[in-house]
Amino acid sequence: MRRRPIIALLGVDGSGKTTQARQLAAWLNGQGVPARYFENAGGRPIWDALARLLGRTDGQALFGRRAYVVVEASLRWVAVSRALALSWLTGRVAVMDRYAYCQYAVMRARGDRGERRVRAAFHRFPAPDLVCYLSVPAGLAQQRVEQRGRDREELDYLVAFDEAYRSLPEASSFAVVPAEGAYEEVQTALRTTVLPVLDRFRVDGGPRSRPN
Repeated sequence: MRRRPIIALLGVDGSGKTTQARQLAAWLNGQGVPARYFENAGGRPIWDALARLLGRTDGQALFGRRAYVVVEASLRWVAVSRALALSWLTGRVAVMDRYAYCQYAVMRARGDRGERRVRAAFHRFPAPDLVCYLSVPAGLAQQRVEQRGRDREELDYLVAFDEAYRSLPEASSFAVVPAEGAYEEVQTALRTTVLPVLDRFRVDGGPRSRPN
């Protein structure tokens, strides 16, 4: 079976990566390109909700800082492993909402230790064929998070998170997609960025028209 491309979307909370990744997968399927959306989160909303039920402030307070990294990284490892396996078995383009790079960046943003060990655990995962970093001003990202009404982010943390992504050794290979515009504009930019990857893989049925 011919390997299908792996496309990963990264970005700080509020960058729109989940919405854009879901729509990108839907668009690909609509164009005749078998694709599947995969969410590779570390489970923070789950752990934070559990912590509040138990009278703690958040997941880090519940597990302890070092153990929390292990729990978070382990859940993400399982999610990415599952996504890669299903993509290969079904012959679908994998549209990844987050990837291993997100774990490295979040650890850097928080000042966690152990990145080398986490990288060793993730090192067998293939590098995506395209990594799109959705770039958005921290202030706008914070507004979007607050508008969701589920959680909130400190502005300083969002700035640090963005800087952490850009400090990764792999960052030079990321395709930076401005994400502060309207949803439709960002989606069009993503589609334009993805088309050359489909051409390179000669994906059967791949779209050859304008990405709208």
